[in-house]
Amino acid sequence: MRPFRDREYSAPVRVGAIREPVDPSWWSAVLAARAAFAAQPGANLISVPLHGGSLSVSAEGSWRASAPLPDDVAAQLDLYLPYCHSQPRGLAVAHLGQSLDGRIATESGDSRWVTGEADLLHCHRMRALADAVLVGARTVRADDPQLTVRRCAGSNPIRVVIDPELSLPGRHAVFRDGAAVTLIIAAQEHADSRSETYGSEIVGVPRVDGTLDVLAIREALVHRGLLMVFIEGGGITISRFLEAGCLDWLQITIAPIIIGSGRPGIAFPGCHALDQAFRPRIRRFDLGGDTLFDCYFHA
Repeated sequence: MRPFRDREYSAPVRVGAIREPVDPSWWSAVLAARAAFAAQPGANLISVPLHGGSLSVSAEGSWRASAPLPDDVAAQLDLYLPYCHSQPRGLAVAHLGQSLDGRIATESGDSRWVTGEADLLHCHRMRALADAVLVGARTVRADDPQLTVRRCAGSNPIRVVIDPELSLPGRHAVFRDGAAVTLIIAAQEHADSRSETYGSEIVGVPRVDGTLDVLAIREALVHRGLLMVFIEGGGITISRFLEAGCLDWLQITIAPIIIGSGRPGIAFPGCHALDQAFRPRIRRFDLGGDTLFDCYFHA
């Protein structure tokens, strides 16, 4: 009997050395568009080479190619080009990879990896488009991430770690590998008493109701010219940005697995009535066997 096999099943991430990336030409065009908008902040339309022709991209992310493109290439351009132009007020994009039942990790904290290879590549591409990649202290403590661009072409973003009490030890990669600059966001009273730790600048922000002011974090990053911020986790950090109305986009990639009891992706007090719930504009993309929901909150 022929066994059932789903060709689109989420491919598990391979553990081990990462091969030198071989990028498609459309990704080079995306990076070129990002660079062109960075060089011309007020531009409403730019043009970059693609497949021997040209690709025209608007500041809103709409585009037109000089020659027909395959559907899969068009889908990739639809996904990434809206992130190539940073608004003067900044752009905050968060990403979560979760199970069908809304978990980002098991109860023990095992989270490598919930989603598959395609979503991991996607995260590296988003890092390459960002000025800064931001995570909370719990993510650094649990996963010891590098937060660099390794699976595709692109420059490493500045790494930003929210550590209100300066509780993280210096053994973590973001403090010792030298691959990119790392900023630490801490409570203002800690920044007042010291300017750096482990060679990383400390940026102080005030507290609001016992937690760091999320809006002040965004403003501090914009002040440093970090306009496009990619927030990779964890769930608590992303939930606080969402609850405070400080997210422009939220990407949720759902993998076809069921974890059961575990750590939730989004969790905050929420609303009392459904008519008060967040209802973002949604775009949907296939990432291998995973599904990415790209949620926009300012339509």
